[in-house]
Amino acid sequence: MLFSCGSSFSVFKILSPGKFISSSWKNGGGITREIARSHPGDDWVWRISIAEVTTDGPFSKFDGMSRILTVIEGKGVDLKSSDGVIAARLLKPVFFSGETDILSNLVNGEIKDLNIIFDHTKITAEVNLLKGPMIKNIGVGVFGFLALGGHIFAGSQLLKVGEFVLGSNISLNLNTGGYGLWVSLCEKVLPKV
Repeated sequence: MLFSCGSSFSVFKILSPGKFISSSWKNGGGITREIARSHPGDDWVWRISIAEVTTDGPFSKFDGMSRILTVIEGKGVDLKSSDGVIAARLLKPVFFSGETDILSNLVNGEIKDLNIIFDHTKITAEVNLLKGPMIKNIGVGVFGFLALGGHIFAGSQLLKVGEFVLGSNISLNLNTGGYGLWVSLCEKVLPKV
């Protein structure tokens, strides 16, 4: 499912939380619910998931990858590394290297977060909070949108809270009070030599 930003891919899917693939963390500190990935198996270029973090502890490393983490429930989490502390707070996307040793410290209890893990040498990725009222017309490329509250339509379909839209060439209509996280994934176009 890897497409360049010039792709004419024009189909979208609405993925419900019951279809996300769950797995427990090796350290017992949480659960990951995978929403989608670029390719099946271990040779993926990007992966989108929601994590439930229940205790402080180390994050899994993803060598050669970059990460964008956005807290969607709870106060937040501090991500500590040898480079310092990244304060991940509610609905504020943070970027960090998947190769970095990270120790997480929860802020006032458990959290849920949206994770985008991607190969930064092959694609660019971005996460933004969208709030209604607004209409967002998505052109070419690959996008995702996690509905977090209010009335939101993907095309003519009403989204339920927790549903994730994956696709391209679609219009999102967020009514007053509607909000969610928009994810953009674009294949890097390398210059011809």
